[in-house]
Amino acid sequence: MSNKNSEAISEGSGKSVIQRAFSLIRILADGPSQGMRVTQIAKLAALTQGTVHRMLQALIEQQVVEQDESTKHYRLSLEFFSLAARAAHPSNLRDLCRPVLIRLSISLGDTIFLLVRSGLDAICLDRCEGPLPIRSFTGDIGGRVVLGVGQGSVAILAFLPEIEREEIIRMNLPRLRELGTFDEVYLRTAIDQVRKQGYSAQNNGLIEGMAGVAVPIFDSTGRPVAALSVGTLSGRLNADRLPTVVELLKREAKSLSTQINPFDTTIRKPTKNFAANNASKIE
Repeated sequence: MSNKNSEAISEGSGKSVIQRAFSLIRILADGPSQGMRVTQIAKLAALTQGTVHRMLQALIEQQVVEQDESTKHYRLSLEFFSLAARAAHPSNLRDLCRPVLIRLSISLGDTIFLLVRSGLDAICLDRCEGPLPIRSFTGDIGGRVVLGVGQGSVAILAFLPEIEREEIIRMNLPRLRELGTFDEVYLRTAIDQVRKQGYSAQNNGLIEGMAGVAVPIFDSTGRPVAALSVGTLSGRLNADRLPTVVELLKREAKSLSTQINPFDTTIRKPTKNFAANNASKIE
């Protein structure tokens, strides 16, 4: 960073150089994807336009910020996101969710699943066994199911951005038809229902005698990255008990959402540590 720009971000009083530099970064992070003009940034930062302009130039020199040549809008650079993605995190999603799975399994007396997306599929990243024998679409840890099959995968699919969701539906419809029970009308009806009520519940006999309910887990950006799912016997998921199960799942999912690192490699590469997962799974 040049001496001129170093002096620029130290102008004024109150906040330190680093504090005000990071305040601009946060403003840009919360702003629109197309970026912001210096006048908008200055207003939000409560600084003069000249000071903000010089601060932004200093951040551009460090490849943290970039400016669109045509619109003159400033935005965070790809290098900034690359740095964030490379940042280490001391825990991963499975470690974070393990106590939740145990707590839910004990409270409900049912088997609890943690599912994450992997391309066009959902993968069982972890499960905590309840006292009752059940069958599920994913089976054991590492089991894979088409996005759109089973309550956990539908809970994830339903809240993906529309363009992404539509492409997944288009790609997965032939795979769903091969299962014999699913078609586009069935899937879209299920997705609409999940988006309205905030959870996915199935007690329809697709797996004889089994039923389930799932809620999405969002990261801090509001993107669905996983799902908490209950697998149980059909008779245990009746109209009287369902609201209680949903409330417990939503409460735990909401708490997890504030703790999830969007760059967690467990989310981006869910199959990476399955050997370790299977060696230490909950019984």
